[in-house]
Amino acid sequence: MALDLYQRLGVKRGASEAEIKKAYRSLAKQLHPDCNKDNPKAAERFAQVTSAYDLLSDKDKRAQYDRGEIDEEGNPKSPFGGGFGGYSQGAGAGPRPGPGAGFDTMNFGGAETADLGDIFEGLFGAAGAARGRGGPGGGFGGFRQRGRAPQKGADIAYRLKVPFTDAVTLASQRIRLADGKTIDLKLPPGVEDGTKIRLSGKGEDGPAGRGDAIVTIEIGAHPFYTRDGNDIRLTLPVSLNEAVLGAKVKVPTPEGAVMLTIPKGTTSGKVLRLKGRGFSAKGGSRGDQLVTIAVDVPANDSDLQAFAERWSGGGNPRAALGV
Repeated sequence: MALDLYQRLGVKRGASEAEIKKAYRSLAKQLHPDCNKDNPKAAERFAQVTSAYDLLSDKDKRAQYDRGEIDEEGNPKSPFGGGFGGYSQGAGAGPRPGPGAGFDTMNFGGAETADLGDIFEGLFGAAGAARGRGGPGGGFGGFRQRGRAPQKGADIAYRLKVPFTDAVTLASQRIRLADGKTIDLKLPPGVEDGTKIRLSGKGEDGPAGRGDAIVTIEIGAHPFYTRDGNDIRLTLPVSLNEAVLGAKVKVPTPEGAVMLTIPKGTTSGKVLRLKGRGFSAKGGSRGDQLVTIAVDVPANDSDLQAFAERWSGGGNPRAALGV
């Protein structure tokens, strides 16, 4: 009975990535063709463990294998069995050889897998790495490198400057692409400076289809709002009468002005909160708008000056500072 991929490497099914890599390095060092030039069975075994590592080191393919969706060669399982005459059919590809494929381009179900050259080079140097791949410098046991699958076109990078209030309200942004077309881009919750949005199929043409557009968001500054995590901050001037006697005043928010109650006796620096007026978080909740009160004392107001000269209240507001 054929060994499964874990048995080939001598590890348990629940082995970690580090354990799998360690087991492969040990076996590769023992079985590498440079160390077994007169032992063709070692080369065959080397191909088997390399094939096993190539699949198990890919998280997605490993998960498919563990669920029984693909076999030890990375091919989809079917009720009728797979392969004809020693060849196996990969997704979206014609018949391909099994263990004889080059190791840095081994393909399971049509997907590119990790380059194993760094492991070979660490064990045997650059020349050994080339031979381990089946590349120039000797090859072994009939192994050869197969050509890469057709590639998608290149991605195209864009930088989009978004007004501060649009970022708060997640307003759609119109963007012109390199092909001259314009699209309305929806901003995601949790958007911030440096957020990247991928637009599938909006890149360059290629043999395997179009690449993507990658849009990097840059949020513009605002004349009186600042960001504090998902909250926004605003300094609000109020008159002396409003601060002393209390009042209802208009306050700007990114979605329009609202009324805010100023309690009696409010001093400069007091922070009032408007719930749910900040940035949207990734989970859908919203931050708040934090309003810092700044009492505006008019200059050269004779009545106010005369009142202050007569008023003896207030005490020492700096007592808490020890002065």
